[in-house]
Amino acid sequence: MAEQLTALADDRALLGRTSTAERVSDILRSRIADGYFPPGTRLSEDGIGGALGVSRNTLREAFRLLTHERLLVHELNRGVFVRVLTVEDVEDIYRTRSLVECAVVRGLGEPPYLLDGVAAAVAEGETASAGNDWKALGTANIHFHRELVALAGSERTDELMRSVFAELRLAFHVVDDPRRLHEPYLARNRQILQALQTGDKREAERLLKTYLADSLERVVEVYRRRVTP
Repeated sequence: MAEQLTALADDRALLGRTSTAERVSDILRSRIADGYFPPGTRLSEDGIGGALGVSRNTLREAFRLLTHERLLVHELNRGVFVRVLTVEDVEDIYRTRSLVECAVVRGLGEPPYLLDGVAAAVAEGETASAGNDWKALGTANIHFHRELVALAGSERTDELMRSVFAELRLAFHVVDDPRRLHEPYLARNRQILQALQTGDKREAERLLKTYLADSLERVVEVYRRRVTP
């Protein structure tokens, strides 16, 4: 936890002079999505509040917001914990991803598309893979899908999927071989990018739909082995 709190202290500047529970929840959501707080981690009010320089009441409100988003769970007389997902949770996450991500690609207008963010996420993944940093590759993979969603140009869709992608990171933490999970999709990310670069959104959607179905099957397989109902 000490390492995580040090990282949170670096985020303190993001709060500015008008820190709010919403800003605190944004920081914690991002840290969960980036893998700093694995499922089952107990979140210390004193430690996190001290690292961010916020009051106990502000932090509790942020915890409440993230509990509503299904990222945290409050256990009576024990505290607040990062949620451990069930197989049903994982299936629902992927159902939502398929509905939203494929609809975004399908609904793109006429090319060319603004793909700088998508291309940067692919490059980020390739750098992580070259360095054998499989956790970073998982993060880059989430960034890739976040940038795909951003192509819709919808703040509401971005907000919806921020929470979904944070939950997805919780699912990834259960996987015992992150390289096996993430590495095969690096090439597929580039294939989707290339299809969009040529203006073939129909092919990009086909690739994405198959990609998400394969990823769901692999993650659920791991969950059935490692998570006790």
